[in-house]
Amino acid sequence: MKKIAVVTATRAEYGLLSPVIKKLRAFASELFRVELIVTGTHLSEQYGMTVGEIDDHIDYKLPISVKSFSKADISANQAETLIKFTDLFLIEKYNGVVILGDRYEMLAIAIAAGNTHTPIFHLCGGDTTEGALDEWIRHSITKMSYLHFVTNNESYNRVIQLGEAPERVFNYGSTSIDNILHVANLTKTEALQSIGLDDCKYALCTYHPVTMEDGCVDEQIEYFLTAIKSFPKLQFILTKSNADQGGARINELLDEAEKEMDNLHVFTSLGVRRYLSLMKYSEFVIGNSSSGIIETPTFHVPTVNIGDRQRGRLQSESIINCGEDTDSIVMAINKALNVDFKEVCNSVVSPYGDGHAAEKIAKKIYEVVGSDMIDLKKKFFDIEAKL
Repeated sequence: MKKIAVVTATRAEYGLLSPVIKKLRAFASELFRVELIVTGTHLSEQYGMTVGEIDDHIDYKLPISVKSFSKADISANQAETLIKFTDLFLIEKYNGVVILGDRYEMLAIAIAAGNTHTPIFHLCGGDTTEGALDEWIRHSITKMSYLHFVTNNESYNRVIQLGEAPERVFNYGSTSIDNILHVANLTKTEALQSIGLDDCKYALCTYHPVTMEDGCVDEQIEYFLTAIKSFPKLQFILTKSNADQGGARINELLDEAEKEMDNLHVFTSLGVRRYLSLMKYSEFVIGNSSSGIIETPTFHVPTVNIGDRQRGRLQSESIINCGEDTDSIVMAINKALNVDFKEVCNSVVSPYGDGHAAEKIAKKIYEVVGSDMIDLKKKFFDIEAKL
C-alpha cells in the first residue's frame, strides 16, 4: 500500500489544491491511498472556519495556533506545527506529502517531513515575491522537496538554478487556471445575490500584510480606504486578510470601516466558486494578493496591484502596479476603468498554463510513488553561472 498526504492550511491554498486532490483520488485503490490533512486558519473561527468550504473527505483535522499580532506569534505557531506534524508523519509513514507554496506553516510542515524522511511534492515553487517573507520560505521549501510542480517557465528555470535536477521539475501550469475553466460557473446575478447585493458595478479586493516591511498597517489601510471613498458609485467586495503578522489588525480595521462606508462589503471568506465567479464579472481586482496576478488576467479583467508584496512575480499586461499611497491607488483605479485599457486586457494571454495542470500533477505523483525509485539523497544539479 502506497499512501500520500495532501496538506491545506488556508482558503486560498485549498482552492489551488482542490483539483489536484480530486485527480489523485481518481487513482485510489487498495494499493494507493490519498489522505487530506486540514490545519491552520481552516479550523479558526477568527478566519471564518473555512473547513466548511472543503468539498472533499477530510482524514485529519490538526488544529494549530494562528495568532498573528507579533513576530513571536509566528515563531510559536511554527514550533507547534513542527511538533504536531512530526508526530503525525511518524505514525502514518506517508510515501509522500503534497504541499503548496510559501506560507510559514508550510515551512514547518516541510521540516517535519524532512525529519521523518517523508518525500515532499511541492507546488508553486520558483515564484518570486520580494515584498513578503514568502520569498525565502518558498525557496527554502524548494530545497527540501523531491518533486517540483511549477506554474511557468521563469519559475522552472529558477528551481533548476537552485540546484534541483531538471528531471524532477515539471512546468504544468497553475491549477488556478483549472479552477477558472471548471469552477467559476455562477452568473453575475447569482454571485452577487449570494452575498446580498443587487446588480451593480463592483471591484473585488484582498489586502494582505507586506511581511518584509515594518510599515504601519493602520496607515496603509487608511490610504487604501480613502482611495475607495473616491469611487462612491462602485461597490467594493473585500475578502479579509490571511494569518500573516498584521493580518488580524487589517481585519479589525476593515470591519470598522464597513460600518461607515456604504460601498464596502467585507467577508471573511467567499469560497473558491463564488470568489472566482465574482472575479469574472468585476470591473477590476485590487489589492496585493497573488490571485490578482495569476487568476485575474485569464478573465481579461484589470488588476490594480498595490505595493511590493507581489513584486517579482511574472505578470501580464493587464496588471497595473502602484504605490501604497492614496493618490497612486486612485490613479491606478482610473486607469483600470479606462475603456482603452480594458481593450488591452481583452487580448492578454496568461503565462500560467492551459487549465490541465491538476491531471498532469496527479499522474506524475502516482507514477513516481508507484515506481519505488525515490531517493532522498539528492545530488545538487550544477549549472555554469554567468556573472
